[in-house]
Amino acid sequence: MLKSVAVIVVPGFSIFEFGTAFEVFGIDRSDREGGVPKFDFRVCTPHPGDVPMKSGLSMHVSLGLEAASDADLVIMAPYGRDLDVPEEVLETLRAAHERGAWVLSICSGAYALARAGLLDGRRCTTHWHYSQDLASRYPQARVDENVLYVQDGTIITSAGTASGIDACLHLVRVELGAKVAAAIARDMVVAPHRDGGQAQYIDRPMPSCGSAPMEALLRWMVENLDQEHSVAELAERLHMSPRTFARRFRAETGATPAAWLNSQRVLRAQELLEGSDLNIDEVAREAGFGHSVLMRHHFAKVLDTSPQSYRRAFRGSQLAEVV
Repeated sequence: MLKSVAVIVVPGFSIFEFGTAFEVFGIDRSDREGGVPKFDFRVCTPHPGDVPMKSGLSMHVSLGLEAASDADLVIMAPYGRDLDVPEEVLETLRAAHERGAWVLSICSGAYALARAGLLDGRRCTTHWHYSQDLASRYPQARVDENVLYVQDGTIITSAGTASGIDACLHLVRVELGAKVAAAIARDMVVAPHRDGGQAQYIDRPMPSCGSAPMEALLRWMVENLDQEHSVAELAERLHMSPRTFARRFRAETGATPAAWLNSQRVLRAQELLEGSDLNIDEVAREAGFGHSVLMRHHFAKVLDTSPQSYRRAFRGSQLAEVV
């Protein structure tokens, strides 16, 4: 079970991406609803003291790399990709992997994993600005620039900025279950599901956006996923023309009404696959897909897996913890 987390920072590290890891694992939410445990969160560096950040600020870090020696998860914070990483950092990453701990990188932190040899033969990702460079420098790594994060075994790599949250929440879900991941997501007020071909397994809190009328409509749509919703019907609810509504909907949600509905149906199906004993056909009907063939199509498109495989992966990991 995931209990202890160590984040490695080196000079030139990025404060925002470091903050995403801190927000997920460094805040004590054990006294709130949702069953979130208190993580043993540590920040460490090769040479304890004031560590300069990319922004020009600095952070005092009192722990050396020994703090990562028994952590269940070791996170490599991003840093300047052309900077040399001390060999002891690479050794710490290798040691964590060898003893079976999770190793996760955010953005350019993937370069440290690659230099340590942990990405050889593995599918991985980083910020799209760096993906081609990472692939050229480390040709044995299988770099995928079209995803937000990748899990390959016990190694997780993520793209830039907020995708670090997606990766961290994915790991929480794998280790601690959907309810804990959803509780953290709600507390952070994040909407983890984003378009882009990513394979992510994250609950989405109740949708929100800048417009109160649109937000009310989104809530109604989520509560009625089993119904068909035409653009004309939805536009009428907001007293707009279909063309104006379609433009406004995309501006506020980043997707077409049909794509947004399908993403919500996938998320509802995920919840049912994890938390109910309904069979696949029943899940498809409850989630609004109507039949299992259509649900399988969208699972393959959005999550790169099948409903059956998804259920085995997440129901299995949670049951293993109970046993």
